[in-house]
Amino acid sequence: MNRKTFQALIWLMWLSLPLTAFRYLQVWNQLPLRMATHFNLNWQPNGWMPRETALWLALCTATFMLVVFTVVSYIAHRSHVPDAVSWALLGFSYLVIGFLYALNSGVVQYNLDGRAFHIDIWTVMLSVGVVAFTAIFLGTKRGDSLPDETVIAEETQASRLWSLLFIALLVAQISIAIAIPQPSLRIASIPLCLLFAAIAFHTWSGFHYLFTNAGVEISTLGFRLRSIPRADIKHYDVESWNLLRGYGIRGVGNSRAYVWCNQGVRIQTTNGEVFLGHEEPERIIQDLDSVTLGHTRG
Repeated sequence: MNRKTFQALIWLMWLSLPLTAFRYLQVWNQLPLRMATHFNLNWQPNGWMPRETALWLALCTATFMLVVFTVVSYIAHRSHVPDAVSWALLGFSYLVIGFLYALNSGVVQYNLDGRAFHIDIWTVMLSVGVVAFTAIFLGTKRGDSLPDETVIAEETQASRLWSLLFIALLVAQISIAIAIPQPSLRIASIPLCLLFAAIAFHTWSGFHYLFTNAGVEISTLGFRLRSIPRADIKHYDVESWNLLRGYGIRGVGNSRAYVWCNQGVRIQTTNGEVFLGHEEPERIIQDLDSVTLGHTRG
């Protein structure tokens, strides 16, 4: 990775701050003293504030988001996060900052001539951005596919409770989409519906662990998430998982967790740590003992 280019692009995001201020100030005398700043799904105003407050709110919101993305990008840049993930994160940061600038500009434009902001286009772009970043994130640290060997055991770790939660979110999102009168916004909500559906299906079917003589393979929905060759396994043991650490696919850099429960097995490999969530971690231990012949336990 070209570090100077990456750092320059991080700071280039901050140009959105003076551009936001310029967008307001260039038409300052044409703006009403009380600006419409909050809108419903039909882009009809339902909240107003003084134009000075609107300007400062826009600048403060932009500054907060810029600080967050700058810090996160620098941490990713200086840690063991793969280059592809760092660049994808930076690209997603630009997308969010661009949306925020366009939204602020849309508020200004509405107060000038009543023109509505086309949020549907940005909804699709942001949804696609989330999917693209997730795909890049999952595509890294997978390792090479393991050779076909004798299957020792197969385990599954799923969560019906989490699945029902995402099904409820999916139903709520579909209900909202149906209630939206604008066809363009309905179409824009489709990516979010598909995302909730995919997560609900994933949590229902769960993470699949395949133990063979060649090592361990982790997958979900038919997609291979990680392969751990037997030679890379240094040691492993049962470990609890804290709620505050989150669920699903967690971790960055050389640590990765696949978990929907509060217990599992932590595997130390030559390339970092992998946590396999499971309600019966001793079964995972027995499977790993069969893979490694018990030479790396504890």
